[in-house]
Amino acid sequence: MPVRDATVDDVEDICLLIEEHARYEGKDDLELDRGDMAQYLFGPEPKAWVVIAEVDGVTAGMALCTWTFPSWDARPGVFLDDLFVKPEFRRHGLGRELMAELGKRTSGRVEWDMQEGNDKAEAFYASLGGRPVEGWIKYRWWPEGR
Repeated sequence: MPVRDATVDDVEDICLLIEEHARYEGKDDLELDRGDMAQYLFGPEPKAWVVIAEVDGVTAGMALCTWTFPSWDARPGVFLDDLFVKPEFRRHGLGRELMAELGKRTSGRVEWDMQEGNDKAEAFYASLGGRPVEGWIKYRWWPEGR
């Protein structure tokens, strides 16, 4: 099961996977702008990157990431914003392969957020050795009142 870097030709599949993930998490109205996504992922100053998992040439899953630089680690890390494997391709090791690929790309840490109550995701991440970060609270701010 190959895992590879996404290319601009994958933008449609990437957007479809993100939209499917949103529906899985209860957000039924997400519709991404394919042009914006292509610019942000593959333009002259990319803001994120994607690793694709394929089965027999079919896009089965992906990990969308950005780089971080935690000052106390003093080494680059990976922030995993979105990990999604289509339901029909689950339980075949694709999520593990995607995570292993992220681990190969950094000497630092890999971090992610997970929606509360997603027991399957929690069990999957725990099986990898992932654990919640005790003592930290996530904050989010949108400038200009968005």
